[in-house]
Amino acid sequence: MAARTKTAPTILRRNQVEARTGLSRSSIYAKMRPNPKRPGDFDPTFPKPIAVGARAVGWIEHEIDAWLSAQIEKSRAQANESEQARRGGKRTDEVGVIR
Repeated sequence: MAARTKTAPTILRRNQVEARTGLSRSSIYAKMRPNPKRPGDFDPTFPKPIAVGARAVGWIEHEIDAWLSAQIEKSRAQANESEQARRGGKRTDEVGVIR
């Protein structure tokens, strides 16, 4: 039986999360906290940081990657819905088909 090696999770610091997500520091923290003045900024699905020191936090890499994948799927689904609405409810594979 082959032994499984379990790799430790990779911790990303804020600047790495900024680079990976394209979000600014303030946008990252806005996604984590509800703000009545800007309710659209809060995203309960955004990964929570973990404490890595007395005054330091980091994010688990696979959680950030999973969030990014979910954002891509959500964006593509919205784009497909918009495209269908623009074409009058026809699916992409039905457009241009003569029957």
